[in-house]
Amino acid sequence: MTGRGLRLGVVLLAVAAFAYGWRVTRIDLGELVTKAHLVRPLVRDLLRPEVLERVPRTQEVAVPVALGGPPPPLGAARGPRVEVSSRSVRVGQEVELRGEGFAAGRPGRLLWRDATGAPSQLAEFTTDARGGFVLWVRIPDTLGDRGELVAVVGLPQTVWRPSETLRLVAERMVETVFLALMGTAMGVAFAVPLSFLGARNLAHGPVGLAVYGASRTVLNVFRSVEPLILATVFAVWVGIGPFAGVLALGVHSVASLGKLYSEAIEAIDPGPIEAVEATGASRLQVIRYAVIPQIVPQFIAFTIYRWDINVRMSTVIGFVGGGGIGFLLVQYINLLLWQKAATAVWAITLVVALMDYLSARVRERVV
Repeated sequence: MTGRGLRLGVVLLAVAAFAYGWRVTRIDLGELVTKAHLVRPLVRDLLRPEVLERVPRTQEVAVPVALGGPPPPLGAARGPRVEVSSRSVRVGQEVELRGEGFAAGRPGRLLWRDATGAPSQLAEFTTDARGGFVLWVRIPDTLGDRGELVAVVGLPQTVWRPSETLRLVAERMVETVFLALMGTAMGVAFAVPLSFLGARNLAHGPVGLAVYGASRTVLNVFRSVEPLILATVFAVWVGIGPFAGVLALGVHSVASLGKLYSEAIEAIDPGPIEAVEATGASRLQVIRYAVIPQIVPQFIAFTIYRWDINVRMSTVIGFVGGGGIGFLLVQYINLLLWQKAATAVWAITLVVALMDYLSARVRERVV
């Protein structure tokens, strides 16, 4: 077959493969236009994350009471005040509350806050023209020997504050960063010794070659298992949460870092090794004085890069119960709370970009 015929055959084979792939994957470019209206609400919500929320301002006064004991001390009164007919009470007892100094003509609620801090509503009221109110309420069955009667009056003004979604996302994002950190630390702890065992230039004799082959086999096997599968296994093993994510990232990091470390060892200059061996040094002394000084910068760079990768990966393993921001994101997606999901997506984007920038700067200084 001539060169021209061979090229024609390759082109025809590529066209056939492309046509078959187009049919198998059911590509329909027209749907990008005809179904665009379906994705517009989603895109709109993703561009409007719940970062801030407007909440009404309130006036709140809490009066501590004791159940069956001496009344607790009161703090200094400033602004609105609430007086209780008795602050040493028992469950089921009726007490009178008189409030003054609140906003006039505003709706309010009277809450009972038990020893755990859990609130429950006892009554609703409206302040009079002077900002006062009078209520009779019954002390509910409660936990502990202390509690608080809390008067909350709503004001007409509102104020912007960080949203509850942002708080939850921030907490999970911090968990994600440290999840990746602990997974990377676990990977380094096991990958370093395995890398020396899996370096071909350090393997001598039949025993050394056998250890080298076994180490490389272990690294290849665990590197071929996706972190999502590992996270699923560990979520069943130790339960859903960040610990499962740490184990999944740690195991995968052992395999990946072990390979990178061993290849860095294999690429070192053999001259220092030969020089140290010529002095009659032991095997450990050769590694200490001829190998380690050459590989420390690469080891540091690979470790930082792996932490960067694990931050990205930890957002995905959360989808299968590995903890972190991904665990929260998948809940928002399942409930179709796209604005809340957008908050998590933008947080992931910002943190990953920051980690990428910082890790690149550190690698530039180290290597």
